[in-house]
Amino acid sequence: MAEKFYITTPIYYPSDKLHIGHSYCTVATDTMARYKRLRGYDVKFLTGTDEHGQKIERIAQAQGVTPKEYVDKIVAGVKELWKELDISYDKFIRTTDDYHVAAVQKIFKQLYDQGDIYKSEYEGWYCTPCESFYTDTQLVDGKCPDCGREVERLKEESYFFRLSKYQDRLIKHIEEHPEFIQPQTRQNEMINNFLKPGLEDLCVSRTTFKWGIPVTFDDKHIVYVWVDALSNYITALGYGSDDDSEFKKYWPADVHVVGKEIVRFHTIIWPAMLMALNLPLPKQVFGHGWLIIDGGKMSKSKGNVVDPKVLVDRYGVDSIRYFLLREIAFGQDGNFTNEALIQRINSDLANDLGNLVSRTVGMIDKYFGGKLPADREETEFDASLKETAAAVTTKVDELLDKMLFSDALTEIWTLIRRANKYVDETQPWVLAKDDANKPKLANALYNLAEAIRIVSVLIQPFMPNTPKLIWEQIGVNDEAARTWDSAKVWGTLPAEIQVTKGSVIFPRIDMKKELAELEAAMKAAQAASVANQTKQAEEEKEAEEESVPEISIDDFDKIKLKVGTVIASERMKGSKKLLKNQIKIGNETRQILSGIAPNYSPEEMVGKKVIVLTNLPPRKMMGEMSYGMILVAEDENGELSIASVDKADFADGSAIS
Repeated sequence: MAEKFYITTPIYYPSDKLHIGHSYCTVATDTMARYKRLRGYDVKFLTGTDEHGQKIERIAQAQGVTPKEYVDKIVAGVKELWKELDISYDKFIRTTDDYHVAAVQKIFKQLYDQGDIYKSEYEGWYCTPCESFYTDTQLVDGKCPDCGREVERLKEESYFFRLSKYQDRLIKHIEEHPEFIQPQTRQNEMINNFLKPGLEDLCVSRTTFKWGIPVTFDDKHIVYVWVDALSNYITALGYGSDDDSEFKKYWPADVHVVGKEIVRFHTIIWPAMLMALNLPLPKQVFGHGWLIIDGGKMSKSKGNVVDPKVLVDRYGVDSIRYFLLREIAFGQDGNFTNEALIQRINSDLANDLGNLVSRTVGMIDKYFGGKLPADREETEFDASLKETAAAVTTKVDELLDKMLFSDALTEIWTLIRRANKYVDETQPWVLAKDDANKPKLANALYNLAEAIRIVSVLIQPFMPNTPKLIWEQIGVNDEAARTWDSAKVWGTLPAEIQVTKGSVIFPRIDMKKELAELEAAMKAAQAASVANQTKQAEEEKEAEEESVPEISIDDFDKIKLKVGTVIASERMKGSKKLLKNQIKIGNETRQILSGIAPNYSPEEMVGKKVIVLTNLPPRKMMGEMSYGMILVAEDENGELSIASVDKADFADGSAIS
């Protein structure tokens, strides 16, 4: 029976456009799945989409469709991109799938019944686009630390998962299983930055929107993203259903491949949930780095994304897959530039691999009419070429088992470059001048073809289409000569191979001309994406404004607004947005922090009459306490204007009603 191998990507939040950063993670996971299949493993490769949340609800409302109708359209685009990138997933899960919904409800109820989930009240900062809660200290300039956008202050009844209960068990597991979090830097970060400082219980339900999985025993609540989305790794295998045979077969996962920004959720929250469910933990979580462009993480909010479809249409899917996996050491951040992409295609693919195939096939065709004779005579250079091939095949296995994709490709290219050197050493064009050297010539060309065959086998996980093109040209017709194990056996090609000249596999690119054309194509794609984002943001804002619930006069009476005078104001150190104001309200003076620095200087604030919300709970911002809120108006361009009273001598402390 074949050994099992279960590998997953994160399930992606539905977006109108997945950028090359998302593709990087999925291409890497696909490469590992293909490699394991070639090794004879019974592979299960899972990907999918995380389709619930407030943002989806708002966008759908703005577009006049149901949330399900909206995500259906987006998911079709995600699947089309994975098809273009030759992603060979075995299962695509959607968190709106009926079986997932039912299983998540069972999981939530079980955790509640056993006391691992309890009801309380949550208050804190929430970023809707990231679907994440943050503390005061985690905010950056009062904004989301991940996407840089505005956050909302939320206070609502919620259910909580007793994450803190599993802190010590998590630390013990990580220390006893050093392979659990990879690379090592991620492990150190999780222990030192999150676990040892102490875990807080986790909010796992929401009541302020409806687009989510309902809590079966409390219909005001929906299951929040972490229980919902993270559970996909087991619900996709049938956990919690009438048929859990795949769960029993494949779980625990061999590796969850995730971006480094969500390692915390996969190595702390998810394992704690599994511990609570008394289930085995995944064997490994591998947190890869980011694609960096213009000095920062690729992100739609920053407008620096690269459309993978533009690249695939221009250069072919194998070129893009090769670049992503070769250019960046998996686990580290890597720079993406158009120049680096074209340089890799020209040097590695066109000059090294493509040229080797063209020269070899061309010489066999020219000197032997396309068919090599069986009569051959060895040369002094053969042993070195064969030794290189043997060493490379062994190293590639070792490196791929550790998901060191770039290093594995470097090894394969060692063989390619050794074969190109072998051409220069044996000089077939010289041997061809004397019929007496025909056996040596046939031997040299056979060895080149055999080296190319081994290379074609080894690049299959990375570049699934290129091997087929090579096999057509060098005559690899026997399936046995295409298997992974065949790469370890020199001389698998038949003695009298028949080649077929074909088109150049990787044509060289005119760097200067191509850079200009590529830049124009990418700018056009980005402009279309930005226009769509702008429209979507406007629709979201309108939907958000329309969705604000009506309140009664009793609700309004709870709001305490008073007139105050700013008697001192200064900028907050380390913040471009916040002013620290001292405001006289009747007989008291309050410190209130306000994000109005882009529109008002401290000098302008002193002496101003302002309207203050006085019964807002105190909160800490960047290490300082704020006791209230200054009311402002905001126009469509984001400009702020302080709300005030129209009489300058109006008494401080006067109530607004």
